[in-house]
Amino acid sequence: MENQNNVTEFVLLGLFKKPEVKMICFIIFLLCYFAIFFGNIIIFITIICSHLIQQPMYYFLCHLSYMDLAYTSTVVPRLLRDLITKQKSISYNSCMTQLFTAHFLSGVEMFILVSMAFDRYVAICKPLHYMIIVNRQRCNTMLLMAWLVAFLHGISQMIMVIRLPFCGPNQVDHYVCDVKALLKLVCTDTHIPNILVIANTGMVVLATFLVLVASYIVILYNLRNHSSDARCKALSTCASHVMVVVLFFVPCIATYVPPPSASQNDKEFSMFYTVIAPMMNPLIYTLRNTEIKNAMRKVWAAKMFLIFK
Repeated sequence: MENQNNVTEFVLLGLFKKPEVKMICFIIFLLCYFAIFFGNIIIFITIICSHLIQQPMYYFLCHLSYMDLAYTSTVVPRLLRDLITKQKSISYNSCMTQLFTAHFLSGVEMFILVSMAFDRYVAICKPLHYMIIVNRQRCNTMLLMAWLVAFLHGISQMIMVIRLPFCGPNQVDHYVCDVKALLKLVCTDTHIPNILVIANTGMVVLATFLVLVASYIVILYNLRNHSSDARCKALSTCASHVMVVVLFFVPCIATYVPPPSASQNDKEFSMFYTVIAPMMNPLIYTLRNTEIKNAMRKVWAAKMFLIFK
């Protein structure tokens, strides 16, 4: 990508400055990354190797696990490197690539969560038509749309930043090349770009979150007509989705909706959707889900048998 600026690289200032704090955080984030990697890999393999892959909810969950792993891998490895090395520079092209990839993959994840909410809405509110409405072709269409819309979002963010002049300084007050942190380094008026960020990211995230909240309110309203057993099962499933949605969307809203002048804790908020949510998702979906736990026992018991046979 062409760079017309004086800046050829950026320096990511990261989260912490004290060496002893950095080492402790390195160990914590390394353990978190292992938990994210193995947790999501286990769910991914369990679903694709069992009958659960035929069910729309688990089909979406399989893709969500893959997105969690891919999205986290664009951020955490460099964060770990920066915590133990003095050299924290990142080239201009690598920074723009990370900016695009992070927004692209998080966008896909966001719309997968919307697809999962749609699946639960149809399953509870229109159970007799569930298999007709949420068929595999429609699931694939929703996933394709998620990838397409997220790509357009990511590429628009990257193009907007590429067109802006960076004259120095080059120190990014973040642990990742985030659009709001980069706009603080632009040597021209950023009023319009800041509005575009709020509109393209903040308002989209907020509107999507409100739609998800409305869908779960409708689901809860419709549960009054179901039996007590059906209500308990539906509430257990929906509770898992709601926890994941809150972990992902609320910090995103806190990061991208306020104007730059009011943003003081962007780095801290971003930890929730880059590290904590991907780490918690496998726990949330397995601890409250009997089907997943039973499938995990069967799949991994069979794999262990083949290994030690």
